[in-house]
This record gives sequence, C-alpha cells and structure tokens, in this order.
Amino acid sequence: MQIYDFKVLLEPDEIGGYVAVCPALQGCYSQGDTVAEAMTNIKEAIELCLEDLRERGDAIPDPSGVLVGSVVVTAE
Repeated sequence: MQIYDFKVLLEPDEIGGYVAVCPALQGCYSQGDTVAEAMTNIKEAIELCLEDLRERGDAIPDPSGVLVGSVVVTAE
C-alpha cells in the first residue's frame, strides 16, 4: 500500500464554513462548516479521486510537486 501526502489549501467561504482544495488533483475540492469538517471531507474527496484514477488506469500525480509558501507584502 502506497502512502501519499497531499497538500490541501483551506479558505473561508463567503457564506460560512471553509472550502478545501487539493491542488495536485485537478477538480478535487470539498467544504465543511469547520476546519476539522473540511479536512475530513477533503480526505474523503481525495480518496475518491484516487479511486477514480485507479479505475481509469491513470497515474496518480506526485503530490511532492505542490509547494506551499508564504509571501509578506505591505500595502497602503
């Protein structure tokens, strides 16, 4: 069994809760009312995306290609 470490981005949703996106898997996103719920839901979405890739015979993208950084800027 292969273990993957997919990066996930979380953003507050305009109508409440959080949106979670997995950049390594195109179209893989979910949401939840809390950060914990969004994380649980995106994990399930990732598992479903991987299952779909396997069923189609497609390669699973290398999650190490997604880098997370931070940029600090000042604005007036």
